[in-house]
Amino acid sequence: MAITQVAVYAHLSAADIEALGRELDALRAEIEERRGTRDANYIRRTIAFQRVLDASARVVIAFGRGKLGWLLGTAALATAKSIENMEIGHNVCHGQWDWMNDPEIHSSTWEWDMAGVSAQWRYSHNFRHHVYTNVIGVDDDIGFGVIRMSRDQQWRPRLLLQPLQNLLLAATFEWGIALHGLYSEQDRAATSAERQAQQRLLIGKIIRQTGKDYVLFPALSGRRWRRTLAAAVSANALRNLWAYVVIFCGHFPDGAEKFTPAALENETKAEWYLRQMLGTANFDAGPVLGFLSGHLSHQIEHHLFPDLPSNRYPEIARRVRELCDKYDLPYTTGPLPRQYLLTLRTINKLALPDSFLTATADDAPETASERKFAGDPQAAPSTVRRGLRTALRDRARRDSLVRPA
Repeated sequence: MAITQVAVYAHLSAADIEALGRELDALRAEIEERRGTRDANYIRRTIAFQRVLDASARVVIAFGRGKLGWLLGTAALATAKSIENMEIGHNVCHGQWDWMNDPEIHSSTWEWDMAGVSAQWRYSHNFRHHVYTNVIGVDDDIGFGVIRMSRDQQWRPRLLLQPLQNLLLAATFEWGIALHGLYSEQDRAATSAERQAQQRLLIGKIIRQTGKDYVLFPALSGRRWRRTLAAAVSANALRNLWAYVVIFCGHFPDGAEKFTPAALENETKAEWYLRQMLGTANFDAGPVLGFLSGHLSHQIEHHLFPDLPSNRYPEIARRVRELCDKYDLPYTTGPLPRQYLLTLRTINKLALPDSFLTATADDAPETASERKFAGDPQAAPSTVRRGLRTALRDRARRDSLVRPA
């Protein structure tokens, strides 16, 4: 099964975990103390840049000549939509800029440029996902209800189509997110009237969103409406694919662990920090790729501090890596293509019944547990802390020695 005893899996004592928690609390306090004009200017410049890019792209699409103009305009529009969704909408809705007390750039007022309702997403994502990250049966973001991402999830015959379902989810990601947010709100609704009210909210948002992209702007283009409509469909599809890749690479490559609900029992803040570090993954990115991903190339840092300004994640990452070295914990990252290929391998593999799989649910690349280390010899007493990173390295070395040639 997935991890039940996080401390045991991490090979850290209770004192180690509490010390790690104190250091992360201190890091948060330091960033909160330092945020100010630099950060406010960053988000305002980002919003201005995104709006200019969006408007310029639509002008090029509507009035440009030839296929090259259409391609450039469509690519620019897809980029603008990605920036709005990920670096602006996602992070604003996390409350990263609430401290500015700007009524426009606030989690309670921002409505993003996609089909889903921001308020519905905030509950399903900020609470259900970020509080209970990768907890089987609690965090609905594990496969978004349609893809099996852990052997702890029961196999069903329909999952044989999982590779195709994955492609469909990628192409329609904004619609999947919209329905995901609606279902989360309806699950906690006390009455049918409340559920219907949430449904009306989503329908209203869909009408406004599709009306803007697929009716208003094509109509403004006059006789060239087909060109504008095709650009809108293409830009939204490209944005969906990019958002899907970024999100899946942050949660499902090898090393991003899953947990059982028992792991939540009496969980302290320090243990929550540790679970976030074990349950998420980064991908390598420079400034441009990091910006285009909403700085979710730093998914570990984002899950530790989801409401700190995203432009601070690169500097936070350096400190988090130092803490991983200090406490002998893995820092899961790698090139974006590699992280996605590992995720895609899991998606295709878990489409099959467990009888076709070789590793167990305790020792698979995509799902492990503390029982992975059952029977391992205890480390000799040492003045050097021995944590999960060393334990994984020792286990891999022993496995290579006993594996047949």
